[in-house]
Amino acid sequence: MPHSRIAIYPGSFDPVTYGHLDIIKRSLRIFDKVIVAVARNSQKNSLFSIDERVQLLQTVLKAEPRVSVDTFTGLLIDYVAAQKAHVVIRGLRAISDFEYEFQIAQMNSTIGNEVETLFMMTSVQYGYLSSSIVREVCSLGANVDSFVPPEVKAAMLDKYNITTS
Repeated sequence: MPHSRIAIYPGSFDPVTYGHLDIIKRSLRIFDKVIVAVARNSQKNSLFSIDERVQLLQTVLKAEPRVSVDTFTGLLIDYVAAQKAHVVIRGLRAISDFEYEFQIAQMNSTIGNEVETLFMMTSVQYGYLSSSIVREVCSLGANVDSFVPPEVKAAMLDKYNITTS
């Protein structure tokens, strides 16, 4: 039986954006299975709980059987090994992303030398997009239709107690 190519796409996904979904879709061109791993990070002040983020991801990815959604705590490298994966996918928007991601990739490589990090440049139309910016503009009442799927928009509007006419 051929070896299954599994990749882990970790992040906070608070909320999941079209930029995240683009990276997942493009990753499926390379890998047999992508595990979207939502980090349990108590340091971050999140809009959505971990369970809400998982539910939103499962909802927007329900049509893709080769993607699963999971959570992890602790070192990413340990989670990757537990999943019998060898590749971590990271999206890059700008040079500033690269500096941070490069350090993390080097640390992961030092700790778990069987794991490779694959950097994917975001598609041009999502180069400016970040979850924090989406949260901010939504909280101020701006339309986020071009940033997040409708289910995510609805959940955000509910969190911010914003009603639309």
